Amino acid sequence: MNTQQTMADITALFDRNGQEAYYGEDVTQLQHALQCAHLAERAGLDDEFIIAALLHDIGHLLPSDVAEEHMDGYGRVDHEKLAADYLRERGFSEKTAQLIEHHVNAKRYLVARNPDYLANLSEASLQTLTFQGGPMSPEEAAAFEQNPFFHGILQMRRWDELAKDTDALTPSLGHYLQVCERFLNQA
Repeated sequence: MNTQQTMADITALFDRNGQEAYYGEDVTQLQHALQCAHLAERAGLDDEFIIAALLHDIGHLLPSDVAEEHMDGYGRVDHEKLAADYLRERGFSEKTAQLIEHHVNAKRYLVARNPDYLANLSEASLQTLTFQGGPMSPEEAAAFEQNPFFHGILQMRRWDELAKDTDALTPSLGHYLQVCERFLNQA
């Protein structure tokens, strides 16, 4: 798929669904995405990480008419895998895909390894945890720690939890779509 079509498709997803509430939170899907991307950008991370932060929940925005794919009003089951595959098919990097594909696993890992993390999850994140497999087993956690992007995935998860501020100021979607386009044109 060419870069122009990919950018048009991503823009259309945000235009169509970006103003929807971010499941159980006081921000929209778009606000959440922009806040995550802004946190990555402010940390001085590379374009692949910024793109992953922006698009980590795009799987929630993809069309779906199948009720079984949803978590009782808290988004789409396996949205992280859907998002990663969607972006791989459009030429985004494996690093970006891995950061996205495992951000739910990072929640499961952090809950298993850190009781304080569980205590600080929002109600929506607690509700979805059950659909997402609950805390990791010790074996799952040990295997997850072997992912080459492990530390980056954990950082993105923490930002995912922070990106729910109704008063946050961020650059526009256009700013971050330029990052996406620049990356695809260089790939």
